[in-house]
Amino acid sequence: MKIGIDIRLIGKKRTGDEAVFFNLVKNLARIDTDHEFELFTDISDEKTLSEIKNKLEIGGKENFNIISLPAGKFKWNFWTLSRYLRKNPVDIYHTQYITPWFVPKRIKIVTVIHDISFNFFPKFIRFSDLFFLKTLIPISLKRADKIIAVSEFTKNEIVKFYKIAPEKVEVVHNSVGEEFLADETLAAYASRVADKYGLPEKFILYIGTLQPRKNIPMLISAYAKTKKRLDGIKLVICGNKNAHNFDKRIEEIIKVESLEKDVLFPGFIDENDKIFVYRLAHAFVLPSLYEGFGIPLLEAMSQDVPVLSADITSLREVAQKGALYFDTSSLDDFSKKLYDISMDSNLRRELTNSGKTRVSSFSWQNSAKKTLAIYDKLYHNEAV
Repeated sequence: MKIGIDIRLIGKKRTGDEAVFFNLVKNLARIDTDHEFELFTDISDEKTLSEIKNKLEIGGKENFNIISLPAGKFKWNFWTLSRYLRKNPVDIYHTQYITPWFVPKRIKIVTVIHDISFNFFPKFIRFSDLFFLKTLIPISLKRADKIIAVSEFTKNEIVKFYKIAPEKVEVVHNSVGEEFLADETLAAYASRVADKYGLPEKFILYIGTLQPRKNIPMLISAYAKTKKRLDGIKLVICGNKNAHNFDKRIEEIIKVESLEKDVLFPGFIDENDKIFVYRLAHAFVLPSLYEGFGIPLLEAMSQDVPVLSADITSLREVAQKGALYFDTSSLDDFSKKLYDISMDSNLRRELTNSGKTRVSSFSWQNSAKKTLAIYDKLYHNEAV
């Protein structure tokens, strides 16, 4: 069986969805199989391609091949990739969200849907992006032979919103990278990371994109409301302020609350440094209004960091008893829980113990095996 996988996200600093494809491919490469894997990217720089190959650990594997097809975002699906696949067909093609056009029906297509937040928070999406998502996602879901949802919540949302048959959607959970499960402490390196990003001695952490649905302004407001009782604990918000769809309300509320010295923005955190940023944190907060899964919850819990999460269905599915939850409609509740997770030592101990247990339920290796089983059954025209 020849399997094509869209790896354009790898190397693009796209946080969650990049991590999904990186860890999936890396773990597929560790499974003993005769299947051929063609990894498609739009990157053409040889040095970058070599780095990707090394990080994926596929350098010595003859059945893994990276294929570079440089093209713009929309030309890729509408022309470049389709043209290539018509001449060089694969049996299975795996991508996310938008499926390629004009691909022979004999090629089975699998698409991953991380979330469909754009349907519920359209005001947070740029009009041009919203137009393409609203237009192309329904077409893509119809063309796909199998849809992979990253959680039961996301599966239910897809089935309900798009009227998709439940049996067409398979749940394959995300997990954390193996580096988060290592036992090494490397305290000296953690100290260098703290210096590199200008991290304070004690801080509450957020890592992720800074889009409006991430609800960062409410986090800042909750912090402002309880800051005086936190014994000098700072708030560190990690993410690219220059990235697409940055929430401009973040800067506005910092100015209104005069928090310029208390809320710090280290920028995008390199993947190699992320684990140490978590380890240095006093607590981690994920305040999102909508998520499909929530990998940062697992990352934080794996490092014995107590977690405060928005009380939404998908995040409860992931963290269960490993997190403390706040009501996204109540600033008072958010600020109270922020104080509790920062200052209540018994609560913090309980959360870290429960979190560690919960993380052990997830594995990229198991997710890769489940994904490969989906490929096999599609190839043999079996019900998944």
